[in-house]
Amino acid sequence: MQYMLMFYENEAEIAAQRDQAERAGPYWGAWNAYIGALYEAGIVLRGDGLLPPAAATTVRLEGGNRLVQDGPVAVTKEQLAGYVVIEVPDLDAALSWAARSPSSSHGATEVRPVLPPPNQG
Repeated sequence: MQYMLMFYENEAEIAAQRDQAERAGPYWGAWNAYIGALYEAGIVLRGDGLLPPAAATTVRLEGGNRLVQDGPVAVTKEQLAGYVVIEVPDLDAALSWAARSPSSSHGATEVRPVLPPPNQG
């Protein structure tokens, strides 16, 4: 089964870790080790890190009109920082990988099954 692991981090905390030299090394080291382990296990299908929410643009349709808003929709302290799609035997395996994510110890990791493609027949 395919699962998307979505990594949520506290925006202010992550900015501090990235900007302070003594914290940046351990922060990036933990992420490099985790992502490396995912790839080494051969379960990653695709994935990306994301730029901060300030780089986002949100689109809505209201009354047939397109409304464009700078930034994310939700006002929250946590941001979606990136994702990977993995292929593992079951939800328990996906949850095990999610628990190893650095975001699980200072934010959250959401695990969601990927919708299979429609039948092509």
